[in-house]
Amino acid sequence: MNSLAGRDFLSMGDLTSQELSHLLAIAAQLKAGDLSADCPRQVLGLLFRKASTRTRVSFSVAMVQLGGQVLDLNVQLTQVSRGEPIRDTARVLARYVDALAIRTYDQQELAEFAHHADIPIINALTDWEHPCQVLADLLTVQEAFGSLAGLTMAYLGDGNNMAHSLMLGCALMGMNIRVATPPDYVPHGEIVKQARELAGDRCEVMLTGDPQEAAAGAQVFYTDVWASMGQEDSAQDRIPIFAPYQINNDLLAMGDREAIVLHCLPAHRGEEITDGVMEGPQSRIWDQAENRMHAQKALLACLLGAI
Repeated sequence: MNSLAGRDFLSMGDLTSQELSHLLAIAAQLKAGDLSADCPRQVLGLLFRKASTRTRVSFSVAMVQLGGQVLDLNVQLTQVSRGEPIRDTARVLARYVDALAIRTYDQQELAEFAHHADIPIINALTDWEHPCQVLADLLTVQEAFGSLAGLTMAYLGDGNNMAHSLMLGCALMGMNIRVATPPDYVPHGEIVKQARELAGDRCEVMLTGDPQEAAAGAQVFYTDVWASMGQEDSAQDRIPIFAPYQINNDLLAMGDREAIVLHCLPAHRGEEITDGVMEGPQSRIWDQAENRMHAQKALLACLLGAI
């Protein structure tokens, strides 16, 4: 049975291990053409306060391939930009569309939409989490290694929304995750606690300031920009702080011989990752980007009850 039908997806922690495994299996089958799903006459709304390439396009293509339609809502052309209360906007949009993917700053705004709208609300990125990206990430790792349990991911850089969702996703799937950050940029303690509770005794959730400790023997290397959207003013100041956490050939050599490299994009080549690693044989970044579409197609199909 599809336990996800009609539900919101605000956080990786909204899923159980079984539900996440089910989503990844459906995504793999949809990608391979071994399964089909249809959402005819259903409409996905996109409400984005932040810039987007992969999330906007992958959601749009996924919904069209499911036989539905997409309404891309320009925030500046809606009453949201003029201060209409979220509870009013949410209840109205729920009368027009069948699901709403929202990209915004504050996780609480997303939660308020979910409280007032009786349609699935999807986190398309907040400053707190980016769970749709992690669906694609885990699908990519699964393609490379066959299974996820027991693998080790080294995440290097800022303890940001990506680190948060990766910690929760890895914990759910029994993957070890080592998060290496500068001391003042660690993930939020609430997420660390939640991830360790989800992991139990199946896997390890490690925080370290030492990138080499994180890298040792890892099968997956992951990084993100050092200054996220909204932090551009501090980007130059962060470069010397984060320089030791760059994924380069020297650091990659400390991992497993079959290790793969992931980046959620966009990338600042020469900062958090070198051009050589990004274009090298261990990079799975372009597969990862493609998998945004397949993973979100599976998510939409499940939330809309098509599977």
